[in-house]
Amino acid sequence: MAFEPPQRLVRALGETYGETLAAEWLGRLPEQARSALDRDSLDAERVMAPGGRSSLVVLVRRPDGSPAALKVAPPFARPDREREALAHWNGWGAVRPLDGAGDGEILLERLHPEVSLRSLPEAKALLEAAGTVRKLWVEPPADHGFESVAGRTARQAEAMEPYRSDAVTGGLTAAALAAREELAAGEAETVLLHGNFRQGKVLAGDRAPWLAVGPEPLVGERAYDLARLVRDRVEDLVAASAGASVARRRVNKLADSLDVDRERLRGWTLFRAVESGTRALTAGRRQDAELLLEFAGWL
Repeated sequence: MAFEPPQRLVRALGETYGETLAAEWLGRLPEQARSALDRDSLDAERVMAPGGRSSLVVLVRRPDGSPAALKVAPPFARPDREREALAHWNGWGAVRPLDGAGDGEILLERLHPEVSLRSLPEAKALLEAAGTVRKLWVEPPADHGFESVAGRTARQAEAMEPYRSDAVTGGLTAAALAAREELAAGEAETVLLHGNFRQGKVLAGDRAPWLAVGPEPLVGERAYDLARLVRDRVEDLVAASAGASVARRRVNKLADSLDVDRERLRGWTLFRAVESGTRALTAGRRQDAELLLEFAGWL
């Protein structure tokens, strides 16, 4: 089998980690995937496409014929942290890791990769998402190595600084950076977070209806974890005549249903939307940036 990386993976790795670093790892990817299959006697069925943004996902069969999914990730994407978080959850609200795989790979139970919460009507999807993410918010393991919300967002804020003086994005960027500074200073919770939770990261399963996948784990407050979910289906929100009011109601509804402070959720939603928007501008994805920044302006 050829392990050709999907274009979404190629693009995302280049934007996030730099073209040179991404290209070096992508050149080694086919051999790494073949080695992982041989080591654990796995039979490859197919590569998932469009797949993930930080790893190659291969649907496989284990030696006993049972289905599984093999994730092959670069070391700079920290698959070890993902494995640690999944092991700590041990299938509670999230995909369960299986024995096997090496340092740069994770072997997982097979879910239904084509069926995510995005396949549901919006109201139902948000309800199921809230029920799923609630399970993930547990005490982190002792002596964990997870990054903090304050640490991750400090790096992101530094990358946003050039946009503070931009004629178009300056006002929103300044507001987002101010919100982040205030939120990070007042953060009191320290629970394990998914880090990139949204509808597309929750897949249908067999032992449970819905299970989270693809965490970028960190520790901090729950409001940060909900902030990405608030802007799900942003393209539909922007296209709707009542998009602004729907977005604000979504903040309040999610905050109230999960006992999260409304203003802290609004602030993290603003920061994460502007951070994603300015990152899209840097990568040349102007249409994506415009959607995200318009959404941020509603908050």
